[in-house]
Amino acid sequence: MLAGCQSAPPPAGPTAPLPAEPALPSSPATPAPGPRPATYSELPGWSTAALIAPVEAFRRTCDRFTRRAWDAPLSLSVPWAGSAGDWEPGCAALIAAPDEAAARAIFETEFVPIEIIDKDGKQKFTGYFEPMYEARRSPEAPFTEPVFALPPDFVANGDAPLQRLADGSTRPYPPRADITARGGPAIAYAHPSDVFFLQVQGSGRLTFPDGKTLRAGYAAHNGQPFKSVVNWLIETGRITRGAASMQGIRAWMDQASAAEVREAMNTNPRFVFFQSLPEGDPALGPVGAHNTPLTAMGSMAVDPAFHALGVPMFVQTNAPSLGGDWSGLLVAQDTGGAIKGPVRGDIYFGTGFEAGNRAGTMNAPGRLWVLLPRAVAARMFAAGLVAALPVTDQPG
Repeated sequence: MLAGCQSAPPPAGPTAPLPAEPALPSSPATPAPGPRPATYSELPGWSTAALIAPVEAFRRTCDRFTRRAWDAPLSLSVPWAGSAGDWEPGCAALIAAPDEAAARAIFETEFVPIEIIDKDGKQKFTGYFEPMYEARRSPEAPFTEPVFALPPDFVANGDAPLQRLADGSTRPYPPRADITARGGPAIAYAHPSDVFFLQVQGSGRLTFPDGKTLRAGYAAHNGQPFKSVVNWLIETGRITRGAASMQGIRAWMDQASAAEVREAMNTNPRFVFFQSLPEGDPALGPVGAHNTPLTAMGSMAVDPAFHALGVPMFVQTNAPSLGGDWSGLLVAQDTGGAIKGPVRGDIYFGTGFEAGNRAGTMNAPGRLWVLLPRAVAARMFAAGLVAALPVTDQPG
């Protein structure tokens, strides 16, 4: 999870799931390299996969598509995903679908599954969540760590933001240690370990003694490279590899001195700034990189270098936190600083403690299919990007 997602619009989102975990479960059988179309009968568990949450997530994505020009590409870096107009027929049908059975039939009729294969055989699925932490509007023990807002000297510059100096000149924005040492504007104050995990996740909900709640939304990062605090803790003997989980890190922080905690956090120069947002619909998650609220077990973060946001995907993975051999439909609605590669996903588990427990132990290999409109899949075949399309897309 500590290498997971930091939601951002568009991000680094949600920063890294745990780079140090016990050995991964054995991988599901993987076919030879190369994108390959499939029939729905080939998708493990398709006929029984829960569709309610992912279909609701996809409907929100479809709403985004309808606001774009007909010929607007879904992604400039992923041209094979087609244009907004290509997705209109399938979106219209799913928006009108009265129930789960109808939605399943629409996918089978309107969309073609294409399996994505990493040429180097790399595949990993992790989890992230929206934490909920107790906070204060001014510092009081133990809520002493500021949740920093964007400072006035911050100059947006893509992934390489600048700091404007007093003389008007600029330089690369400084690392975490410099930012925390000098202070700055804050939207709230929380326990130091909670702020650490809030930065890992990239967003969260903060609750106050008067019962009010706000969302700490991702605003920007400082452009410095991400370095794993977890690896540093293991390498320096502060925790064991078996304790490299959200729970294990929290336990170490709670017993360590303030100076030790600060030293550990400063090993990662990447720093995330937040903005104060209204809670909105408490049943939905924070807004992801696709500018839609995330849906628990319906949304996933992907690498935008390989995938267009908004595309539905089918995933099979061996994950203990999902009950072992799990498969399900998810929608690419977010990105993440550590989410790199074509068969790499970070599943959004929801809000709160239980979601965090499940997300914190999610780290497993798996397989991934993108579900593309028939016209888009046909163009991929015509361009030689995939093998021959299947004779039938119907189950059985």
